[in-house]
Amino acid sequence: MALTALFITLYSTLVIVQGISAAASIQIRFADALIPLSALFGPSVIIGVSVGCVLSNIYLSASVPYGFIDIIFGPVANMIASALIFKMRNKPLIGCVLGALSIGLIVGSYVWLLFPVESAVLPPWLLSITVLAISSLFAVAVLGYSLLRALKKPNIVRFLRSHGLKIYVTETEE
Repeated sequence: MALTALFITLYSTLVIVQGISAAASIQIRFADALIPLSALFGPSVIIGVSVGCVLSNIYLSASVPYGFIDIIFGPVANMIASALIFKMRNKPLIGCVLGALSIGLIVGSYVWLLFPVESAVLPPWLLSITVLAISSLFAVAVLGYSLLRALKKPNIVRFLRSHGLKIYVTETEE
């Protein structure tokens, strides 16, 4: 429960501090780098990044027309992405890529309604999905995967376990 609260706080604080650049049509949400940690910490991260997303999206999107869509579907995207990564924790890079693409598809499909962008090249919805997929790949599959790899080192896993944390990696992965 405390670990879940920690991830709720970390995620929502990182997004709120980052500000509108974490919520616009062209964005990179650095807090999404926490999502791959579901492979290591399991349900605490899945719940934490989902509830944290609700809180931060209320703060950033409540006053925007159609903001309720972001408050509902942003957390759903995080829950799907983190659950995918948890399920694929034995192949975390593939899980991170699939999770990032799911965020890009889900959030990209509506964020153009909240923060309109004009494009002569692509329809706004397709531009939004493309940009969100690319930025999510960077946040989740590059930054987040790097963070996950760093924390999966055997000495760190032993340290975390010795302090009573449930870690979802097998001995062979360490």
